[in-house]
Amino acid sequence: MATKLRLQRHGKKGRPFYHIVAADERAKRDGRFIEKLGIYNPNTNPATIDIDFDRALYWVGVGAQPTDTCRAILSYKGVMYKNHLNKGVTKGALSQEDADKKFEAWLAEKDAKIQAKKEGLDKAAAEQLAERLAAEKKQNQERAKALAAAMAPPAEEVAEEAEATEGSEEQE
Repeated sequence: MATKLRLQRHGKKGRPFYHIVAADERAKRDGRFIEKLGIYNPNTNPATIDIDFDRALYWVGVGAQPTDTCRAILSYKGVMYKNHLNKGVTKGALSQEDADKKFEAWLAEKDAKIQAKKEGLDKAAAEQLAERLAAEKKQNQERAKALAAAMAPPAEEVAEEAEATEGSEEQE
């Protein structure tokens, strides 16, 4: 039985999320599967990926073929790199300790990149909010000036009232 690691679509129209599953390649896309390995939600920024790392590594190790998208997700999480290092240990190219050190270094670098992206997105959102607030304050000040100008009597009426009061004072 040929096994594939692939995505199983869930969610509503226009808002998909996926289960990452190990399934017989002859099964339907959303049909029967052997084991659920995790989830992938592309609707968030950055995309949410939650994988059972050990089980995914097991399936890749025993020869399950990931689809292109699933391979990209597994590479992003480090499953494919860990499998590569494990093959190197099996062949004797490097020791298990060296493989673990390399993987930990790669994982730390990857986490730093992800954290930098999240901080950049948060900073951009904060800047956008500040710009919107500044534009709103400016617009409110312009509206207040326009309202004050509309509520003030015209200059001609003020002049006529002033003349009328002067005339009444002279009569007294």
